[in-house]
Amino acid sequence: MSTRSRGKRLSGGTRRPRRARSAAALTALFLGASLAVAVPGSASADAEDVTAARVDNPYVGATPYVNPDWSAKAAAEPGGSVIADEPSFVWMDRIAAIEGTPGARGLKEHLDTALDQGADLFQVVIYDLPGRDCAALASNGELGPTEIGRYKSEYIDPIAELLADPAYADLRIVALIEPDSLPNLVTNAGGTAGSTPECAVMKENGNYEKGVGYALSTLGDIPNVYNYVDAAHHGWLGWDSNFVPAAQQFKKAATTEGATVDDVHGFIVNTANYSVLKEPYLKISDTVNGTTVRQSKWVDWNYYVDELTFAQGLREELVRQGFDSGLGMLIDTARNGWGGDDRPTGPGPTTSVDAYVDGGRADRRIHAGNWCNQSGAGVGERPVTAPEPGIDAYVWAKPPGESDGSSEPIDNDEGKGFDRMCDPTYEGNGRNGFSLTGALPDSPVAGHWFSAQFQELLANAHPPLDGGGEPGGPGDDDTTAPTAPTGLKTTATSATTVSLSWTAATDDTGVTGYDVYRDGTRVGSTTTTAYADSGLTPGTAYTYTVRAKDAAGNVSPPSAALAATTDEGGGSTGALKVQYRTSDTSPTDNQIRMGLQVVNTGQSAVDLADVKLRYWFTPDGAGAVTSTCDWAQLGCGGVTHTVKQAGGSAPGASHYVEVGFASGSLAPGAATGEIQLRLNKADWSNFDESDDYSRSTSTGFTDHAKIGLYLGTALTWGTAP
Repeated sequence: MSTRSRGKRLSGGTRRPRRARSAAALTALFLGASLAVAVPGSASADAEDVTAARVDNPYVGATPYVNPDWSAKAAAEPGGSVIADEPSFVWMDRIAAIEGTPGARGLKEHLDTALDQGADLFQVVIYDLPGRDCAALASNGELGPTEIGRYKSEYIDPIAELLADPAYADLRIVALIEPDSLPNLVTNAGGTAGSTPECAVMKENGNYEKGVGYALSTLGDIPNVYNYVDAAHHGWLGWDSNFVPAAQQFKKAATTEGATVDDVHGFIVNTANYSVLKEPYLKISDTVNGTTVRQSKWVDWNYYVDELTFAQGLREELVRQGFDSGLGMLIDTARNGWGGDDRPTGPGPTTSVDAYVDGGRADRRIHAGNWCNQSGAGVGERPVTAPEPGIDAYVWAKPPGESDGSSEPIDNDEGKGFDRMCDPTYEGNGRNGFSLTGALPDSPVAGHWFSAQFQELLANAHPPLDGGGEPGGPGDDDTTAPTAPTGLKTTATSATTVSLSWTAATDDTGVTGYDVYRDGTRVGSTTTTAYADSGLTPGTAYTYTVRAKDAAGNVSPPSAALAATTDEGGGSTGALKVQYRTSDTSPTDNQIRMGLQVVNTGQSAVDLADVKLRYWFTPDGAGAVTSTCDWAQLGCGGVTHTVKQAGGSAPGASHYVEVGFASGSLAPGAATGEIQLRLNKADWSNFDESDDYSRSTSTGFTDHAKIGLYLGTALTWGTAP
C-alpha cells in the first residue's frame, strides 16, 4: 500500500499462447534455484529482431537486472553492500518516470543498462491507475478517478512501445500490474469498516478494472512480457468473505478491455508489504486448550497466518476460477524477514490462545493491517527461483530503503498525500482494528530514501545477512565458517530425480543448514543431511556439491564433488516426490506430528490408489502406537494410515507408518496438499525422535529423501533404511 513507483495500439502484436507447462518446467517449480545476479558491468548486447523463446517460469535460469540507482544508495549505507547487488523491480509510478526523474533513470535507460549488464530478466512495476490507491493517501497517484484515457494513451501505450522495441526482445520482462487496486474494490469500496468514498467511486466507475484489463491486454501482446497481477496479502484477503470474491474480481478485470486470462502469467502477493513468509511456530490448524488459533485476536478468524500458504491457496482458487493451471505466484520478501532479538525461538505459552499466538508469531507487527514503514521489520529471503510448489520466485518488488509514506504532511509534486497510517501516534481505523500503526518516525515521502528504515531492515534480516546486518549486530562476533560436508553420496536415482545424503558438517556455534549445488548453481537448501533434486532430464550426468552455513551467514568450503546420472526413460506413470515438514519441534514429547504431501513432477496423471508412503521411526517402548489424521487438504476420509513393524534392524527404523489414498488421481504438476498426521502410544508415554530415521527438523515443506514412496511394490522415491 505504499508508492511503487495508446495513442495508437501496437500493431503486429501476436496473442501469446496459453501458459502450458512442460514436465521439465513444471518440476522447475520445485528446484529452489537461486537467482543469478547481474552486477553492473560494461558488456554490451546487440539488438536482435528475434524474441527469445517464451518460457513457463521466466525466472528459471535467468540473470536479473540490478537497478544501479537503488544499488548505489544501498551501497552507500553502513553495511548496505551486503545486499546492494540484489535484483529488484523498477517502479513506473507516474508518467514522468517513463522518461526519467531527477536522480532516477527512465525506462529506456534502465532497459539499455540491463543489456549492458548482460541481464536477460527485467522487472518493472506498472503503477499509475486513475484514482490510485483509493484507501491509502500516502500512495495516491497523479491521475484523477476519471482519467482512464490519459492512463491508456500517456502511460500504458508509451511503456508498451518501449518494451516492444526489438532491441529488448531477448529480455524476459516481468510486469507487476497495479499493486493494491483490485483488492481495494473487494474490501474497501463499501460495507466494511475500512471503506472509503474514494474506493466506492472507483468501484462504481470501473476504471480500476478497465485500467488493469487494458494494461494486461496491451502488454500481453508483447511476446517477451510476463504479466503478474497484484493480489494483496493474507492479512487482507485471507478471510473467507474476501478470498473467493477477490479471485472473482481478478477474473473480471482479466477479461475486461480486450484482456483474457491468457494475458495473466501469474500473481504476486505481499507487494511492498511486511507479512511474514512462513510462521515457524504457528499454523492455522493449531489449537490451545481446545480453542483454535483462528479465534485469537491476531489471526481474527483468518484462514492463513503467512504468505506462503496464502499464495499457494490463492493459486488453487484462481485456477478454479478459470485461470491457467500452470499459473505461477511471486512473493515479495524484501521486508518480511522479522529477525533480530525479538524473533521468537519457539512456540508461545499455552496459557491462552492469544498468549500462544502472540508469543510464537514471527510477524511482530501490532496488527496485520499495518503497512507503513513498520518498526522491527527486517530484510527477508533473498530473491530465489522456484523455492516452493506453485511459486515462481521470491522477489524484491519494493526495494529496501524506500519509504512507504511520510510520517507528517510534506508538500510534493508527485501527487502523494499524507496518510495517518504512517504517523506513529495515530490510533488507527477500521482496517487495522483501531490499533497503533507501528510506523517509524521521521519518514520521508513515499518512494524517497529512508536511511533509518534501511538500517533497521539490515539489523533485523532473516535469514541473517553476513555479519548480522550492521556493526555490532547479531553474528558479528562469529567469523568462523563451518567445516565442509563430507561423505556426499547418491542414495537413489530415477529418470528425473537424484537423491543425496552426506555427513553433517561441524561449526563453533552450530550449523543451521546446507545449500545444494548442481553443476555449480544452487538448486536448493535443507536443514537436514539429505536432499532430493527433482525435475531433471533422463539419462543425464550432473555434478553435485554441498556447502554448510551457520546463523551468522558464514559458509563452508564445498564438499567433494559427486557425479550422478539420472536413469534412462521418462517414467510413463509420472515422477512423484514426497515433501515433509515437522509439526512439533520437540523430539521428546508424547506425540510425533508431521505434515506430508505428494507432488507429481511428471507428464502423466498418477492413480493415488497405487501410492504408499512410509515414514520410519522407533516407538521407544513396548506400547502400541496409534496414528491419526488431524487434517488433510483432500479430506482425512480419503487418507489411509497404519503403523507397522519394519522387520529390519536399522537404527531409528523399527516401525513405520504407511500412508495411502483411498482413490483419486494426481495430475501433472499438482500436489495432494498437506496431510497432517499424529502418532501416539497407548499409554501416552514420550517418544525420543532424535534418532528416528525419517525425522527432520524442517518446519517448512522440503523434499525429503528419507520417506519412501512406493508405486505398487516399487520404491520410486526416497531411500529405505
